[in-house]
Amino acid sequence: MMELMKRICPDSPYVWNQEGVSECFDNLVLGLGVNIVTVVIVAVLGITTRHQKERRRIPLSAKILFYLLPTIGLCFAFLDMAVLIRRRLNAYPIAYHEWLFSFSQFSFWAIVILVATSETRLVVLCNRVLCFWWIAKLFLLIPRLQIVFSSPGVLRWLKESCVAITDMLFGILINIIRIKWAAHGSSYFLNSSSMEESLLPCKMEVKEDCLTDLGIVGNVWRLMTFKSIDPVMQRGMKKQLDFEDLLQLPSDMDPLFCHNILLSCWNAQRTNTVTHPSLFKAIYSAYGWPYFCLGLLKVLNDCLGFAGPILLNKLIHFLQKGSREANGYFLAISLGLISVLKSFLDTQYTLHLSKLRLKLRSSISTVIYRKCLCVSLAERSPFSEGEIQTFMSIDADRIVNLCNSVHDMWSLPLQIGIALFLLYQQVKFAFLSGVAIIILLIPVNKWIANRIANATKNMMEQKDERIGKTAELLTYIRTLKMYGWELLFAKWLMKTRSSEVAYLSTRKYLDAWCVFFWATTPTLFSLFTFGLYTMLGHQLDAATVFTCLALFNNLISPLNSFPWVINGLIDAAISTRRLSKYLFCYEIETGPSLSFLSLSDEKLDYGDTTVVLRDASCTWSSSNEEEFDLVLKHINLCVPKGFLVAVIGEVGSGKSSLLNLILREMRLVNGSIYSSGTTAYVPQVPWLLSGTIRENILFGKDYDHKRYSEILQACALDLDISLMIGGDMAYIGEKGVNLSGGQRARLALARAIYQGSNIYLLDDVLSAVDAHVACSILQNAILGTLLNQKTRILCTHNIQQAISLADMVVVMDKGHMKCVGSPSDPSVASYISFLSVNDFNTFSEEGKKEKISNVIEETLEKDLDVDCISSSSQAQDIIEVETRKDGRVEPTVYKNYAAFSGWFITILTCLSAILMQATRNGNDLWLSFWVDTTGSNQNKYSTTFYLIILCVFCLVNSCLTLVRAFAFAFGGLRAAVRVHDKLIQILINAPVSFFDQTPSGRILNRLSSDLYTIDDSLPFILNILLANFVGLLGIAVVLSYVQVVFMLLLLPFWYIYRKLQFYYRSTSRELRRLDSVSRSPLYASFTETLNGSPTIRAFKSLDHFFFRFTQHMLLYQRTSYTEIFASLWLSLRLQLLAACIVSFVAVMAIVGSHGLLPVSLGTPGLVGLALSYASPIVSLLGSFLTSFTETEKEMVSVERVLQYMDIPQEELMGENSLDPTWPLHGEIQFQNVTLRYMPSLPPALRDVSFTVAGGTQVGIVGRTGAGKSSILNAVFRLNPICGGRIIVDGINIAGVPVRDLRSRIAVVPQSPFLFEGSLRANLDPFQVTSDDKIWNTLEKCCVREEVEAAGGLDIHVQESGTSFSVGQRQLLCLARALLKSSKVLFLDECTANVDSQTASKLQKVIVTECRSTTVITIAHRISTVLIMDNILILDQGILVEQGNPHILLQNESSRFFSFARASTM
Repeated sequence: MMELMKRICPDSPYVWNQEGVSECFDNLVLGLGVNIVTVVIVAVLGITTRHQKERRRIPLSAKILFYLLPTIGLCFAFLDMAVLIRRRLNAYPIAYHEWLFSFSQFSFWAIVILVATSETRLVVLCNRVLCFWWIAKLFLLIPRLQIVFSSPGVLRWLKESCVAITDMLFGILINIIRIKWAAHGSSYFLNSSSMEESLLPCKMEVKEDCLTDLGIVGNVWRLMTFKSIDPVMQRGMKKQLDFEDLLQLPSDMDPLFCHNILLSCWNAQRTNTVTHPSLFKAIYSAYGWPYFCLGLLKVLNDCLGFAGPILLNKLIHFLQKGSREANGYFLAISLGLISVLKSFLDTQYTLHLSKLRLKLRSSISTVIYRKCLCVSLAERSPFSEGEIQTFMSIDADRIVNLCNSVHDMWSLPLQIGIALFLLYQQVKFAFLSGVAIIILLIPVNKWIANRIANATKNMMEQKDERIGKTAELLTYIRTLKMYGWELLFAKWLMKTRSSEVAYLSTRKYLDAWCVFFWATTPTLFSLFTFGLYTMLGHQLDAATVFTCLALFNNLISPLNSFPWVINGLIDAAISTRRLSKYLFCYEIETGPSLSFLSLSDEKLDYGDTTVVLRDASCTWSSSNEEEFDLVLKHINLCVPKGFLVAVIGEVGSGKSSLLNLILREMRLVNGSIYSSGTTAYVPQVPWLLSGTIRENILFGKDYDHKRYSEILQACALDLDISLMIGGDMAYIGEKGVNLSGGQRARLALARAIYQGSNIYLLDDVLSAVDAHVACSILQNAILGTLLNQKTRILCTHNIQQAISLADMVVVMDKGHMKCVGSPSDPSVASYISFLSVNDFNTFSEEGKKEKISNVIEETLEKDLDVDCISSSSQAQDIIEVETRKDGRVEPTVYKNYAAFSGWFITILTCLSAILMQATRNGNDLWLSFWVDTTGSNQNKYSTTFYLIILCVFCLVNSCLTLVRAFAFAFGGLRAAVRVHDKLIQILINAPVSFFDQTPSGRILNRLSSDLYTIDDSLPFILNILLANFVGLLGIAVVLSYVQVVFMLLLLPFWYIYRKLQFYYRSTSRELRRLDSVSRSPLYASFTETLNGSPTIRAFKSLDHFFFRFTQHMLLYQRTSYTEIFASLWLSLRLQLLAACIVSFVAVMAIVGSHGLLPVSLGTPGLVGLALSYASPIVSLLGSFLTSFTETEKEMVSVERVLQYMDIPQEELMGENSLDPTWPLHGEIQFQNVTLRYMPSLPPALRDVSFTVAGGTQVGIVGRTGAGKSSILNAVFRLNPICGGRIIVDGINIAGVPVRDLRSRIAVVPQSPFLFEGSLRANLDPFQVTSDDKIWNTLEKCCVREEVEAAGGLDIHVQESGTSFSVGQRQLLCLARALLKSSKVLFLDECTANVDSQTASKLQKVIVTECRSTTVITIAHRISTVLIMDNILILDQGILVEQGNPHILLQNESSRFFSFARASTM
């Protein structure tokens, strides 16, 4: 046996040698043995499965690889045998173990090819046993590669590397097919594979044996080189890009497809984990496998990154020997080829990772939106609107960053481990000194990571609060300006922002420490490693030093990235927990198509009954809250089909809550709800879409012209629409800002009627319109042919008009159902008479039916019918299209950002970065000098001297790194604070017209997403850009100094580089701007849906709105997808360009060592330095332009914010200084006042003149849109008048400072406004009134009992005042106005949403409390103006009538008489 082994392994140890496993053992055991085992497994599987016929077809790409990879392996094996035969013929001794291994390798691949061509190829090669063995076999390649790389032959280790890669790729191929087969079944093989689809452009068909169009090779090349983006970039060079120019998304990236995948996985999580389902596990289930496959590609890419330092080591050794063999040229060219291969792998990994990121972003965004649609108001109550908006704008992005962070979490330690192993081979155990530094930094980084996690969590909470307050500020800006509270609100907002910035600064400064530690680690690593190495008695040479420097450079990226990866994982974990909590909320109902089905709690036959409530009790608290207050208690109601039900009661009695209970928006605590058929809902505060009038009415339904026209006429909208520019295609602004309150209400009613539902829930739809229109709507719409067979539940305060005609009356009182019956029932009739005893009743009941018909006739014929367009009027282009600049980002944008940061900090940061790079280059040059002097035996200095100079460089570099890190953090924070503060200041000083023409979602996008970029992303990418720039500058200087020939390459290189970046940047800027523009509709649509979700659920329009959102998401995804392709197009070309530079420097070094150039290229130390500096150019060049373009993209956020720095401002200053007691008398004079909301529109007020004496009470009456609210707008200077004068107490208000003017006049707005905070802050924000006075005022306003029951003045008012009913909110707003004690009080329909009895009490309060106050009341209720001293009647902006109301009532031809008569119907 021993003799046989000696013959087989004559010159090699049997198992071990000094460097590890012997070559004989490797060939016989790890080579021959492994091949024999593989052949045996294949043979056994082939025999046992020979009768199984393969019925599955594999994709063409898999079939090609099945043939191609074994063929390549067979060719290499044949080449190896040919080389051995040639050596044998040339009399070279060949060991038997080499013959055996080579023959076994050839036989092994031949058998694999034979099986791959058989019918049972999949059954054999994709068998579980063989797949597992192949993965294990790959690990046995490591000892062989170690032996090969330690040998001097370049061609040998290149060949063995290719063989190993072929073996590995084939193993990955069969494992992927097996796992895909197990996951998807035979459908994977019958359909075109995902791999094949990714290689094909859109609409290209796949056939079994061939591809149309370019074929597989052409499509692979097209994908690898990103040629698909060429048409987009060519158009980007010639013109401004539009959305139709973008690339089409692959089918698996469609938002609906992505949504369904994640939603199914999340539902599975909810089913399996009842209490705490994990969103992270759901994401893993949805995208775990493709993400794992990407990890395999990343392993290969990361390992390939270390081929450069290994080749560099061999090249420098070659130069030191002074050899003239051709191996040097092979090494030099191999450096470039490795760079080329890594460029392709790197860009492909980035492409597929980015596609996965887009899928995940689309999935999360659509799932959040769907949740918003499906969660009731009660279940949503624990989350504020700002918090839910943050889920969409920020948390979704942080979770998407998991795609990078999870792979980096294992990849970075792997890269560090490989680098340390290679360092050990160079400097033995001296590298442990560098490892000790890393180990010492681990607890420091853990502490920093924990602090960053806490700061991030707190910062997100403050951000939620800030965005919520910002949204509140933007929503109610008109009301805030009338109150003069915009500065107060801005102050509160700044306070929240300060808390947010405090946590942000903690994060930034901790990040600065991270940057410092990880940026200085390579330098310290170098110092300690080389210092210990020389102290151990070793001598430094060029190969060791510069190989180590190259490895140090490879360490920089993973070391610097690691803290950011940890931060990203922490942020994602926090956001995942936050989002999981929201997604776990109970849904009203879910379904595969988001259909909204009626809920039946009891399976009983109710016959013709449409709504049944049995002992129902409900609350506004969510299911997770154990403590709750019942809002409605023990409600029993049975509504027959076709009934008109009038729900009445005092303010806060529970009328609106009853409708919300039927809609399932409230949490049912006890009892049951039954409803049959479809439902339509008109809320008390109408919710409108940003879109045309027709879109609002159709609400996703098909257009039926006849029905559409009938509904417009029934809702008295036909004449309004006929006066609008564009007709029913006129664009409605956000929340209907360019419509009057009555027009909004009628539009919401028309939308409900058009749906053709079975049940109509109408929440006080008549209060916002005047008496004529209310009477018309009641007769033609609610009681007309369109709805007379429908079930209608109407909450109302218009008792005389609606209640007497109802089939059933429900009386609510403090959450209880007091009585139910027809209007003639004694209990109901007595209550109605009690409520209406104080209401206005001029006409007798006799002949009322006749008068109704007369009034309806007049309503349709008289000129009073015509509604003019009020409050900003309507135009198709009333909402300005969001502007985007074209061309490059202007230098002024960078200049402005630098100014925000501070010029001193900017200069200090740049200077410290340049000096930091200079000291680092000086450190490397000193090492080069060291190895040259010691290598030439001309050492004039001791080792200690070299180490001291090295220490000085290291110390100075560390100090400069610290200065740069903290200067950057400070400058970024200062810019963030200044940008936000200035933007808020400019916005609160902007006129109301700006907010009318700009959707709040667009503004909120600036204050959330764009500001987050300025806070966090922009400083981060700027820091990277600066580091890359100074790094490239240092490399260019050193290479020019070391290799003079390199300067010949600079000019053509710079020319190509400039051409590439110019070609790319012109497209990239446009894509970034398109990205910002496409993002705004997402936020606007989400905010809009958040506000109107009850209406959407009631109309069962979830599918329609979900489709709209997915279309917005599709456009956003296409923009991002095109951006990614453009970025990778550039990255690949830059890396290929850098590979040429590496090859040039390496080849010139070889040429110079052969003495073929007239100039010397320096000592071995300098040549080694040049080569070590040329290697990182591959990544640094791509990183520089990527960071530059990313910076330019992020600068678009600054550009977008700067656009709002130039918006028009109100004229805040005035020439008249006011007396503290002004206005003393309250006299108001209008002298020929004309008001236009836009220059292109007709006047809202036309030459209006009147005088209101001080201390008198005046009512303003008119049809909806007649210009009543325009009087208020003119007095408060919300819109500037274009003619005439307004004089208050002898002073022209045009010369009064606008905030002083508004602060001296009290107002109760048409839409009641309460902000989130304490009730005391809502009533007395400046804290100047005592509690006793507040309580007395609340009692006078009939709301004290409700406030006491709720918990007093310190109760927390929810967002938008939802803690109270709409009527209670109006009473609180009245109390707020009375507390102001102004001599002028405006009441804008403040009693529209309260019952008649409460309205009567309030009128008495106003009469008694405001005896010396000028009170101007805009009202639809005639009873509220009868007690006034004077009334003004407006029509189409013209004052058509004025006088004492009692005198006008006696004149039957007067306009006021017709209004009064209509109000009694």
